[in-house]
Amino acid sequence: MKKMKKLLSAVAVAAMALSLCSCGDNGTAQSKSESGTTNPGTAQSQSDGKSGDGTYKVGICQLVQHEALDAATKGFQDELVKELGEGNVEFDVQNAQNDSNTCSTIANGFVSADVDLILANATPALQSAAAATDQIPILGTSVTEYGVALEISDFNGTVGRNISGTSDLAPLEDQAKMIQELFPDAKNVGLLYCSAEANSQYQVDTVKTALEGMGYTCEYYAFSDSNDLSAVATSAADKSDVIYIPTDNTVANNTEIIKNICLPKKVPAVVGEEGICRGYGVATLSISYYDLGVATGKMAAKILKGESNISEMPIEYAPNYVKKYNKEICDELGITIPEGYEAVE
Repeated sequence: MKKMKKLLSAVAVAAMALSLCSCGDNGTAQSKSESGTTNPGTAQSQSDGKSGDGTYKVGICQLVQHEALDAATKGFQDELVKELGEGNVEFDVQNAQNDSNTCSTIANGFVSADVDLILANATPALQSAAAATDQIPILGTSVTEYGVALEISDFNGTVGRNISGTSDLAPLEDQAKMIQELFPDAKNVGLLYCSAEANSQYQVDTVKTALEGMGYTCEYYAFSDSNDLSAVATSAADKSDVIYIPTDNTVANNTEIIKNICLPKKVPAVVGEEGICRGYGVATLSISYYDLGVATGKMAAKILKGESNISEMPIEYAPNYVKKYNKEICDELGITIPEGYEAVE
């Protein structure tokens, strides 16, 4: 009888062990899900943050393909692989084709897939990710002003929830001074930008105030999307001595339109970033978007490793700004650039 009890006991223990083994994967997934909801905005530890197959899953929503955003995504991926190790991170890179509704669809898909972190490349991507989740860590990049993008009236440099990132904001007053330095005799400055991009509006508002303080007359030329860019750009070129274009994604994706309109009319443009300058611009105060992506990758590694709490991470800015000019455009327009500028390659 005692032998029978011992045998039954042994069978019961073995059954429990098998039961625990069979549900091990589900237990890991549940633990990951819970760690993402009980402490919103708090970084997970390296072992808990990984997906069931041992890799980190990172969703990347890029608003549109153009030189600056592509470079930021590449820098982010390169640095995160370097920090976490080859084979330890899996990227799901999706392009929204410059459509904010598509950004929302992508962001919601990342939430459904329960990714470990979202990179939102450009302002509409950040806004969509912020609306999709307050649990999964979100890092923005190529975002000019986070307070404007997220409608934070008293923004102090830290978002304070599950969002942080890097800004591509170059000093706007210095951009206005470039116009004064290069075109001191100009009178009318056209401010060409996409009204659908909140950070473009912020940039032209700031530059307008600075230029008007220098004695220039400024006029807004806002277009809603690429469909009316040509008509608005033509109007700007007809009525302006010089055009200012901020770090605007729609323009960056359509620089050939600007060139075909402004170059025959001999109207120069001072622009917000190097990619636009290469397409059609006289000069820019440039940052490296690849380096900006690298800085964002370093932030992501700290979050995924559990070394930093994203809700306490302040927005980071590009450390260096370089005056650059487009030699080809300057030569065609007969513009002499003073010392201190580097040629765009």
